[in-house]
Amino acid sequence: QTPHSEKKKKKQTRALQFLSTEIEAMEGKEEDVRVGANKFPERQPIGTSAQSTDKDYKEPPPAPLFEPGELSSWSFYRAGIAEFIATFLFLYITVLTVMGVKRAPNMCASVGIQGIAWAFGGMIFALVYCTAGISGGHINPAVTFGLFLARKLSLTRAVFYMIMQCLGAICGAGVVKGFQPTPYQTLGGGANTV
Repeated sequence: QTPHSEKKKKKQTRALQFLSTEIEAMEGKEEDVRVGANKFPERQPIGTSAQSTDKDYKEPPPAPLFEPGELSSWSFYRAGIAEFIATFLFLYITVLTVMGVKRAPNMCASVGIQGIAWAFGGMIFALVYCTAGISGGHINPAVTFGLFLARKLSLTRAVFYMIMQCLGAICGAGVVKGFQPTPYQTLGGGANTV
């Protein structure tokens, strides 16, 4: 035998040994594949099993219906002012955006429908981000009413928020009408008509 053929046989023997060890290792892994996800169960349940009664947190107690102490706290009025300003800015920016699109000779000359969507979404994002720590970032009386029904707000706070939100909306649309009375009238305040 030549030295070249001996080297070749050694390489083949090493290759066969390597393959046999790989096959042995893979035989153990077939069990993993067969068992699948059941071999390592989830620590946290997923899907409908996650809706169990075992909670790792405590639900806060429901808000009282009327809390007289709220009326004398600065945080109560500060939250109402935050809701007023947020709703004012939301209506002011969005109504102006819609009027700008309606005033344009064609959609390409304005921000278009997508620009209106970005204005609404961007304003909600920014205003909720800014007011969430102060008042909860409701901006909408329907959100406030829903949280009141879920007993997350007292009746006093819910009514105050709704009043401030409605006043903010009226003032926001009023400022747009005050600055641009003719376009506001001719474009119907940016509202759709049927």
